[in-house]
Amino acid sequence: MDKTVGIIGLGIMGGAIALNLVDRGWRVIGFDTDAARRAELARGDVGVAADAVDVARDAPIIMTSLPSPAAALEVAQAIAGSDVPPRIVVELSTLAIADKLRFAAILQAAGHIALDCPLSGTGAQARDRDLVVYASGDSHAIEQCMGLFADFARQSADLGRFGNGSRMKFVANHLVAIHNVATAEAMMLAQRAGLDPKMVVDMVGPGAGGSRMFQMRAPMMVEGLYEPATMKMSTWRKDMAIIAAFADEVGCTTPLFSLTQPVYAEAMAMGLGDQDTAAVFEVLKKNILDHRSLPSDKPSQQQE
Repeated sequence: MDKTVGIIGLGIMGGAIALNLVDRGWRVIGFDTDAARRAELARGDVGVAADAVDVARDAPIIMTSLPSPAAALEVAQAIAGSDVPPRIVVELSTLAIADKLRFAAILQAAGHIALDCPLSGTGAQARDRDLVVYASGDSHAIEQCMGLFADFARQSADLGRFGNGSRMKFVANHLVAIHNVATAEAMMLAQRAGLDPKMVVDMVGPGAGGSRMFQMRAPMMVEGLYEPATMKMSTWRKDMAIIAAFADEVGCTTPLFSLTQPVYAEAMAMGLGDQDTAAVFEVLKKNILDHRSLPSDKPSQQQE
């Protein structure tokens, strides 16, 4: 098996994956438009390429972890327009299915195979190889990638036709959006009740009321520290817009998910876009303080 892989996009997720693969004996060739990220990953023994085409020349399998549809399409066009042999291109990003299909069509027209394989997990989980790969597309190509997936994720599955990976990711992120805000609300309730917040984390997390998001984000809320971000609020807002559009497209109402959206929007308005999504706790804290500062709407009780 050729243990050479290319990674285009060395941000929070792509960078963590690259370093884990190097640790497991892979020759990783990476590229990112950010020179600082290229330099940082080079110090971790990732081979840094000049551009996306340079990655494709050396790597039979390429993974893309990109921030926007425009970036994904630009990479697809660059690879398709080059003279490299047929490649498997594994798209890991969270994008609308229509954008994934455009990405695949560009590559397939040039003889390459595109897979839709978004990831479930945060940057912190990526560092710990605690990701889940939602793979979809050509089954033979997915089978060729399973050894690769096993070296940076704890679980992966072939979900069938191209696009099913994204559909599964939307379902997962729908829950993440709710659990994150629910965690903030629970921690605020605990704080107002006078409980030791660290004890709440220790005792609630493993119990029936706990969740992966509670276990990951509640400690950040206790400390009030939201950097470095495992998922930036600004990126998450982009993902939520995709999920909302998808739910509308399939005719599914999502009342709880919809209720969380103003909380994330307010976090952005508070200037928390570069901080971790756990910072929604600051929104609830501010709202309580604002509520306490408002004059009471109850009639005063005068003694007779």
